[in-house]
Amino acid sequence: MENKKPDFVRLTALISEKRALFEEFYRMLVRENAAYNLTAIVEEREVFHKHFLDSLAGEHLLGKGARVAEVGSGAGFPSLPLAIVRSDLLFTLIESTSKKCAFLKKVVGALGLHAEVVTMRAEDAGRDASMRETFDAVIARAVAPLPALAEYCLPLVRVGGEMIAWKGSEDERPAARRAATVLGGGTWEAVRYALPEGYGERMLVTCKKMRPTPSGYPRGQGKERKSPIV
Repeated sequence: MENKKPDFVRLTALISEKRALFEEFYRMLVRENAAYNLTAIVEEREVFHKHFLDSLAGEHLLGKGARVAEVGSGAGFPSLPLAIVRSDLLFTLIESTSKKCAFLKKVVGALGLHAEVVTMRAEDAGRDASMRETFDAVIARAVAPLPALAEYCLPLVRVGGEMIAWKGSEDERPAARRAATVLGGGTWEAVRYALPEGYGERMLVTCKKMRPTPSGYPRGQGKERKSPIV
């Protein structure tokens, strides 16, 4: 997967091309942060690197015209920066907290992004017939440990599609091998990268959907976190 590392020179150029939209997103993030409890990172350079650039690190893994779901959208990372630079993608942002959904809808409307916001728990979305196994890619960042995250995400991925998780430097793949197998996924792959200017070591973890997820998953009632598949 070394050849799939993000090209931060190209990604910085993409942000520059859409500078007005990123600047407006930043203004909204800072202005609304206190009311919506969105992020502890508000300094402009930190937001640029840790939120904007990091969100775009997986941009090259998303095929043209893909239908993408984000689990646990929060403040909209990585989905909203991706939507800004990739107008060909169609996003469904799944977030259980109503006030965060209100913020996401404000940003989507203000920036004219191709995205819908769904107020729903990830485990409920995974059992919803209109969403289950319909997405080309399901993405998540800073949501849950990988075994639990797999149970949230893989039921939403179509067979042949892919789950993509934005993670820190610690490799969580060994703990999630059985979860991938049980949920219809293949082998976990990783793309390691370092954010520019010393802003940290990170990792993209991917899993291709090989076969349908058994009907009993996701289990719901908090079992994904309390009793993960290991």
